[in-house]
Amino acid sequence: MKLYTYFRSSAAYRVRIALNLKGLVSEMIPIHLQKEGGINRKPEYRAINPHMRLPALTLDSGDVLIQSLAIIEYLDEIHPQPPLLPRDPLARAKVRALAEIIACDIHPLNNIGPLRYLKNPLKHEQAEIDAWYQHWVADGFDAVEALIHPGPYACGSEVTLADICLVPQVYNARRLKTPLDRYPKILAVEAACAKLAAFDKARPENQADAE
Repeated sequence: MKLYTYFRSSAAYRVRIALNLKGLVSEMIPIHLQKEGGINRKPEYRAINPHMRLPALTLDSGDVLIQSLAIIEYLDEIHPQPPLLPRDPLARAKVRALAEIIACDIHPLNNIGPLRYLKNPLKHEQAEIDAWYQHWVADGFDAVEALIHPGPYACGSEVTLADICLVPQVYNARRLKTPLDRYPKILAVEAACAKLAAFDKARPENQADAE
């Protein structure tokens, strides 16, 4: 397998965590999102992923999977141990809901594409862009904080898809100076996950393309 990744991409970070939890080895192909206007926008990568986003996972069969949640659920189905979604349908829905608050509500508004659009075509000042970013993180984290179950992880005693999505978003929020003091349950989940090698190995600063 080949994972097209960028060390700061939170979506790619999610897939790195999942691969590590499953004990799967994948060749990491770095795709820089800033240099040369974004290597992801070059024809070579566009031929792999027409959406030009990260991550993309090329399977040994040659098939290409895109979108982090789709990739992670595929990995969970093909390599079911350890499970990343509970067997109980109600518990599974709750895990997916937490994951989707991050992946569908927070992240799309704060991804590099929208932030770049705010800065360039719309000519917003950096302080305004930072306020935009922090507003949408707080909007989502307020809900996540209220929904977290008794720990140590986001949905109880086992790591799930919710943790895989939450930890990269906390990393990004901290990097962009979003206040996190009012989220003790989120920070406790992050601390619990940080003790696991699968999460530590996936951290942006531990990637070969880290700057």
